[in-house]
Amino acid sequence: MIVTLLRPWLDRLWALAGAVSIRTKILGIVLALVLLLGLGVTLQVRQTVIQTMQARLQEQSISVGRDLAARATDLLLINDLYGLHQLLQATLSNNANVRYAFVIDAQGNALVHTFGNGFPAGLLDANQAGPDEHHRTRLLNTDEGPIWDTAVPIFEGRAGTARVGLSEAMVNQAVEAVTGQLLLTTVGVSLIGITAAAFLTWLLTRPILNLVQAAQAVGRGDFTQQVHRWADDEIGELSVAFNEMVAALRKAGEERAEREQLRAQYVKGVITAQEDERKRIARELHDSASQSLTSLVVGLRTLSRLSDQVDVRQHAEALRAIAAHTLDEVHTLALQLRPSVLDDLGLQAAIERYVADFGARYPIHVDLALRGLSEGRLPSEVETALYRIVQESLTNVARHSGARMASVLIERQNGQVRAVIEDDGHGFDPALARSADRRLGLYGMRERAELLGGKLTIETAPGQGASVFVEIPCAQG
Repeated sequence: MIVTLLRPWLDRLWALAGAVSIRTKILGIVLALVLLLGLGVTLQVRQTVIQTMQARLQEQSISVGRDLAARATDLLLINDLYGLHQLLQATLSNNANVRYAFVIDAQGNALVHTFGNGFPAGLLDANQAGPDEHHRTRLLNTDEGPIWDTAVPIFEGRAGTARVGLSEAMVNQAVEAVTGQLLLTTVGVSLIGITAAAFLTWLLTRPILNLVQAAQAVGRGDFTQQVHRWADDEIGELSVAFNEMVAALRKAGEERAEREQLRAQYVKGVITAQEDERKRIARELHDSASQSLTSLVVGLRTLSRLSDQVDVRQHAEALRAIAAHTLDEVHTLALQLRPSVLDDLGLQAAIERYVADFGARYPIHVDLALRGLSEGRLPSEVETALYRIVQESLTNVARHSGARMASVLIERQNGQVRAVIEDDGHGFDPALARSADRRLGLYGMRERAELLGGKLTIETAPGQGASVFVEIPCAQG
């Protein structure tokens, strides 16, 4: 239960501690240990000094009291009050800790004392030594502070009693002086400890910071980083392991770059071969099949005119219609395989013709916007890639989207050509395309863009249409 209640506070404390740098943590630990040790030693020494000096003060009080009683015996027996007064003054002069001294007779009357402004009567009723006692000592709490009061009987108490009081003022001054010196020493040791800890943390954290900077550079793709090994400790071993890791990453990156280069060359070769094959097939369809079909259409038309039989004429007209339709399909297929206008007039004319043919074949309205293409021809590979991407995108719109409207924007500016193809269809999940053909088409579009150093992004969701964004760097063709 207690752990559950303290868990949020412990987590917050741990989060605060984790947010502090290692240098601050080490400095804080060193400072805390020095202060804890210094304060502990100061308190312990202070207490020891107080006990020792109080014990010595008590012994001094007894010693002074006995000396005063011994020296006052003869003076008291001959009733030499002046001599007693001189003795008390000498006692005060020779003992700095003595706060007061006085002598009382056997009846308890104060004979002589050192109180200049009147004898405090309350002292007569307290701490009197009995006849069978050598002395009696107690600690009095006064307005001036604690005083050790000692009563020593004179001539076994028959002549009177000698009383002395020793103040703890000098003891307190000595204790405060020792405490101040210890605190000053603690501050000095703390400064030395902080300086030493700062130097040690600098030695410790410098290689760690170098590792952090090198790791950040490696994260940005710079695999040339190497960390100097400062010492043969754990951080030195970490530096060696880091250098080995960077070398392995650099080698893996070089191998991956070689594989990507080979793949790009392979894909480029495949696309080039594909386009060449499209050209050849389109040319064969145009030059051979179209001419044959054209001759067949002309012959069937001539046959229908020359024949007098109605059945023959009707069959000839039907065959001519089929042949004419087949010729149109061959022309369309040849244009889709490789439109000659793309090679002759460029991307703008090819896209305009394709969008016009697309609108004639499908009940989908397409808005076309071309900007900056009239400034000059793009490189042939860029024109081919953009044409195929637009062609594949609109084909997907016609086959799969169920859209009623679509838009195509191709814009050239600042050394970039950008294409955006959008539709208002039902969209799809890019990660779960409906068919293998669709996945293959999207993959081919992305491959064409990346092969030219560009990128292709698809934004879509079920029920929200689809948008294809293409950016390809280009130079003047």
